[in-house]
Amino acid sequence: MNTSVNDDSKPASGKRKRVLMLMFIVVGLTAGTLLFTFVYAEGASYISNDSKVCANCHIMQQHYDSWLKSSHHAVAQCNDCHSDPASVYTKLKGKAINGFLHSYAFTTGDFHEPIQMTNWNREQMEKACRDCHSEMVHQIDLPSLAQAGEALVCTQCHRNVGHPWR
Repeated sequence: MNTSVNDDSKPASGKRKRVLMLMFIVVGLTAGTLLFTFVYAEGASYISNDSKVCANCHIMQQHYDSWLKSSHHAVAQCNDCHSDPASVYTKLKGKAINGFLHSYAFTTGDFHEPIQMTNWNREQMEKACRDCHSEMVHQIDLPSLAQAGEALVCTQCHRNVGHPWR
């Protein structure tokens, strides 16, 4: 009778070892990824608002250099135009989303040349334009100014404001 108890405990012990091994692998991969991100890839710098951070990826250097020559360089950082200005939470959420997507794209090489903004980023930029220039842009939403029934978008006329080389 005791042998049946021992037989039942052996499979549970093997299962427990597999679960522990899987947990160690997941924790190890997570820790390794975080260590790589925050040490080698200078991940902590991306939490800041410093536009120099955007040029950490060589593909962004031309964008950074053109921003330095733009009219907005003296009054806006990259994050002021390219992330949701509503709150610290939405700004950090946008940075996390963009950070993941950029890391994935640049690591795998799966991105369009030249790089292009996502629709979400385009919406954030439009919000930022309208927020900073609210006293001037309230008229662009008037029905008489809309093109083909669609609202005007700031970059339709001001495409090169933030990055004059484009």
